[in-house]
Amino acid sequence: MRTSSLGYLIKEGAKNVFHNRLMSFASIGVLTACLILIGGATLLTMNINAVVGYVEDQNEVMAFLEDSVAEDEDQVAALQAAIEDLDGVGEVTYVSREEVLEEQMAADEELADLLSGLEADNPFPATFRIRVDDLDLIEEIIQQVESMEGVEDINAALDLAATVLDIKSIVSFSGTFIVVILGVVALVIVGNTIKITVFNRRKEISIMKYVGATNTFIRLPFVVEGILLGLFSAVIAFLLLWGGYTYVMQWVSEAPSSWLQMVYNSFVPFEQVAPLLLGGFAAAGVGIGVLGSMCFIGKFMKV
Repeated sequence: MRTSSLGYLIKEGAKNVFHNRLMSFASIGVLTACLILIGGATLLTMNINAVVGYVEDQNEVMAFLEDSVAEDEDQVAALQAAIEDLDGVGEVTYVSREEVLEEQMAADEELADLLSGLEADNPFPATFRIRVDDLDLIEEIIQQVESMEGVEDINAALDLAATVLDIKSIVSFSGTFIVVILGVVALVIVGNTIKITVFNRRKEISIMKYVGATNTFIRLPFVVEGILLGLFSAVIAFLLLWGGYTYVMQWVSEAPSSWLQMVYNSFVPFEQVAPLLLGGFAAAGVGIGVLGSMCFIGKFMKV
């Protein structure tokens, strides 16, 4: 195809957007709304996963050691190395009996009065604090640590771990489901806009077919129209989502809730995902526009 013909067809596609401005406006509005919801669902999923990851980092398995082992530095070092070699284990911190007693006394003044003077007869066992990187393996890690010689007992919040895993599964499934549904809705809306344009020009298309115009020559303006609708929607959706996300993050940073303040640093900065989000919006918008135009123009090509 010559450059002049290509330029003509692109101009025709752009004209289609203007000539059908009411439906084009409706399509851009609906597609923008869909992209905002898709982007919002994506950001929400990423932030929930980040917060869940923060909770995972706080989830520890406490391994209490036998007194005879705690008194032998070589046994303690060997046991710590064995735990660190387990799959799914992150950091392993050894806390001596004296350190545990000091922590308990510092945590509660009333308890400190009761525990004062017990340095010589310390009731607390030495402890390994085991941070689990992969909660899917927490039960297996507990069984392996519990079976090690020198470990007297294990304490772990299995209910919290199960809840965190359930949340991750629900968020992952829900996010995927929302993206698929909204993508189908946007595809149908843009496709209907192209369908109306094609229907209004069906006679012109028939004449072009009779005089020998190729299918590609006829299709291209409608494909261009779909691409433009997708790109306009992508840019508008990106800017609106950027402004909305910035506002929400500012509100969270100033919220009086101690819990929100605690997890605020785990939230994903918009700048970190902006290039990926803009590229995804552009690809989704163009893809939906092209698919919408290709799906609904086919039957009008038969004359």
